Amino acid sequence: MAQLETGVIRARVEEDWQRIVDVLNRKIALQSISAHGITAEHMKRSAQFVAEQMREVGVDAKVAQSHNPDGTPGAWEVIGSRIVDPEAPTILLYAHHDVQPVPDPSVWNTDPFVGTEIDGRLYGRGAADDGGGIAIHSGALKALGDDLGVNVKVFIEGEEEMGSPSFIPFIEDHRDEFDADVIIVADSGNWSADIPSLTTSLRGNTDIDVTVKVLDHPVHSGQYGGPILDANTLAAMLIASMYDENGDLVVPGVKAEEPIGGLQRDLDEATVREDSGMVSGYRLAGTGSLASRMWTKPSVTVIGFDAHPVEGSFNVISPETTFRLSLRTAPNQRPEEAQKALADFLVEHAPFGAEVSVKYGENGMGWAMDPNAVATKDALEAMEEAFGVAPINKGEGGSIPFIPELQRIFPNAQVLVTGPEDPKANAHSPNESISLPGLKNNVITEALLLNKLAR
Repeated sequence: MAQLETGVIRARVEEDWQRIVDVLNRKIALQSISAHGITAEHMKRSAQFVAEQMREVGVDAKVAQSHNPDGTPGAWEVIGSRIVDPEAPTILLYAHHDVQPVPDPSVWNTDPFVGTEIDGRLYGRGAADDGGGIAIHSGALKALGDDLGVNVKVFIEGEEEMGSPSFIPFIEDHRDEFDADVIIVADSGNWSADIPSLTTSLRGNTDIDVTVKVLDHPVHSGQYGGPILDANTLAAMLIASMYDENGDLVVPGVKAEEPIGGLQRDLDEATVREDSGMVSGYRLAGTGSLASRMWTKPSVTVIGFDAHPVEGSFNVISPETTFRLSLRTAPNQRPEEAQKALADFLVEHAPFGAEVSVKYGENGMGWAMDPNAVATKDALEAMEEAFGVAPINKGEGGSIPFIPELQRIFPNAQVLVTGPEDPKANAHSPNESISLPGLKNNVITEALLLNKLAR
């Protein structure tokens, strides 16, 4: 099949543009909040809407309900396919139709469930995460139409924002409907609205609960304070022992990596400071590129701490305390390996011989793309053709556990992580939005990519 010219694809997307924006506006209005019940009717309606949109662009799509590992009902999922030639490559297109809650609409500048265009951005909950992903798939398939030269399978998930508890059982039950040569996950984003990116890596995640005990019962701080340190202070010492004087994590067995595929541009410190709301005097911890520290080196965060509140406190030495650590692991390290290394380190470094015990939590594997894969090179070419500038690849410090699970179940598939977000998208936050010019270029990119993969 002849390759379509970029100009032809761009013209087709321009012609279809109002429909694409309309799909996104209608999706925002559905209020597909999975936290309000993944099995609820509003989530089923959301899935039915997405399936209808996929059918309109030639996909034989249907709604199916997943089940959890314990057999209870799970999320409403959208699956479908369009087979053009049994000998052609097969591409799986992924997005999710559930969105984050809106705890306080008053902090939004617009109605979170009415798509509102302001200065080239469309505001609304789920506009970027991941209504934009659905719009990209819909627009790309419409643009190719009868010129589609690859087989397409579609999976639009209904519980991504809830951690995808029924994701693996659903895939195991529908292996034939997921098996593909290339998997495109449209749930990430670009360097900016004007500069495209492939997501090169995701950190893994693991957590542990650490208990520090020094006494069998509370004692008076005036009577025993001095030789006996309270459990909270000992816990603080233990936490601090994980770092050197530069703020680098120094736990043997917890590995660090450099950015996958090489670092094309480092993150801008001033932007990171502004976006994070950092206090002006804070000096960034760690050494090496800022990108490596945020994308591929490990990080530990205290995400929970059992201590008496300031209000109502009194003069006793706390005998015992528990804190929870979240460890983001380097993309290629097995999380259970890092988890054990961290736990062993903390037990071995118990300050002043305090009793330290560890309870293991859950693990999620990281992921790194194959920079040499044919699909990777095709994607980078498609991005440059669509956006008119060379892409700047980037990692993500967070985790998307289902991506390494997809890679594990389908080890021969090439995985590409793309998406419609940019630094101003505010996904999961008030005033979520998507750049409409950026979205248009993302649609063109995916259509070009599918066209190239047909070779």
